[in-house]
Amino acid sequence: MRQAKILVVEDEIIVARTIASQLNQLGYIVTGTASSGKAAIAKALETQPELVLMDIILKGEMDGITAAGDIREQFDIPVIFLTAYGDDHTLERAKITQPFGYVVKPFTIQDLRISIEIALSQHKLERELRENRDQLKTLLNSMSDAVIATNEQGIITFINPAAQKLTCWQQEEALGTNVSEILHLIDELTEEIIENPVFTVLREQQVVYLGEFTSLITKDGKKVPIGDSASPLRRRPNEISGAVVVFWDLSERRQKEYLEQALKKEQELNRLKSLFISTVSHEFRNPLTVIQTAVELIELQGNNLTEPKRKTYLTRIYGAVQSMEKLMEDVLFMGKAEADKLTYNPTAINLQQFCRDLIEEFSTLESSCPEIIFTCHSDYTDAFMDELLLHYLFINLLSNAAKYSHKNANIQFSLTCNLLTGTAIFRVQDQGIGIPETDQMQIFDSFYRASNVQSIQGNGLGLVIVKKCVDAHKGKIEISSQVGVGTIFTVTLPLNQLSIIYPD
Repeated sequence: MRQAKILVVEDEIIVARTIASQLNQLGYIVTGTASSGKAAIAKALETQPELVLMDIILKGEMDGITAAGDIREQFDIPVIFLTAYGDDHTLERAKITQPFGYVVKPFTIQDLRISIEIALSQHKLERELRENRDQLKTLLNSMSDAVIATNEQGIITFINPAAQKLTCWQQEEALGTNVSEILHLIDELTEEIIENPVFTVLREQQVVYLGEFTSLITKDGKKVPIGDSASPLRRRPNEISGAVVVFWDLSERRQKEYLEQALKKEQELNRLKSLFISTVSHEFRNPLTVIQTAVELIELQGNNLTEPKRKTYLTRIYGAVQSMEKLMEDVLFMGKAEADKLTYNPTAINLQQFCRDLIEEFSTLESSCPEIIFTCHSDYTDAFMDELLLHYLFINLLSNAAKYSHKNANIQFSLTCNLLTGTAIFRVQDQGIGIPETDQMQIFDSFYRASNVQSIQGNGLGLVIVKKCVDAHKGKIEISSQVGVGTIFTVTLPLNQLSIIYPD
């Protein structure tokens, strides 16, 4: 047994000596005796005992209870009361000083030993717990991450300096306040309020994490992007005593991400510019070569040029001019789209009539194109859309279908208007070469052409224009394709009608 140092406070000299003797028999070291409260405090300061045996009733102005309180507060020394009084009033007074034992006289030497050992052990545990708590507090206060702890009602019981700095709430303001007032969170994208993670933890009793785009609204109204996790604090395995939230400022990281995205976008734009210049130059060179060759042949043959050959050369020139005109239109369209100057101007339009007019126009321009079979599955096809963008959209889809279709194949073009969902569904189906599955994820990228187009002419802008027209209508486009069988493009656009008037 360890030789603990003990101070005896007893105003009866004989009793004090008896207790000291008993302590010596038990192997303890008696640092001294005192007969009054003031003397006890002085002896405690002088001898630094590990425990004090204190009689409650002492002579003089200060009784044992008052002296015990001072000793506990000043020196953090545990006290065991020795008293002949076990009444409720005395017991209640003694409890205020948080004694480590209460032994009623007369007692045996064994009673004394048990009380002392329990008191020493309890005080050791209490000191270790306090030291651990102080160390934890120091650690939390020195963390760069913000920490807030609450009780089971969501009331803040702890907030470290990092959390005070990030939220702009001082400790004296935050303690005792509902956590939702301090930790005010919103979704960065929708601006909607997010449920406080503390209450999620208290309800679900498990660790939770914030979504990717979460911002804290500080006391002074600033918006700070944060990341965090919230965990339950447990009193016992199945009993939640509160929650702790650890969060951190993502401003620098978010700024870095934005800069990286901007750099990546700039690099992609530079790549597209280079590709654009080389592609457009190449596409212009081909028809210019055709025109130049045809003109030279006309000049060389002069009066010997037959009428059939003259028509052939002129047809080639006309075709080359049309090709250049189409390329210029595509380039101008892409320029507007990339500069965010592509406007959406919806007007009232009858989609069935629009489709029929479009097919007639396309068939006139493309005299050798496959037959286009149009089917309308709805009686009511009035809508509110941008007719110019629709024209760009379906001219390109029909052009692709015709360009990549097999000889003597036909093109299926259908329209369905669903008034319940408020959408128009267009399908363009060809019986062409199809698009390899590996290429389908990239067909809407600028200048990208499928790997099986071989010598079929094209500039890789048609489907890009299609996608931008669909996006302008806030619609969607889907593709289903099989090599050697054909391709189906399904375009779904909102009718965007101001009001729906059902036909009689």
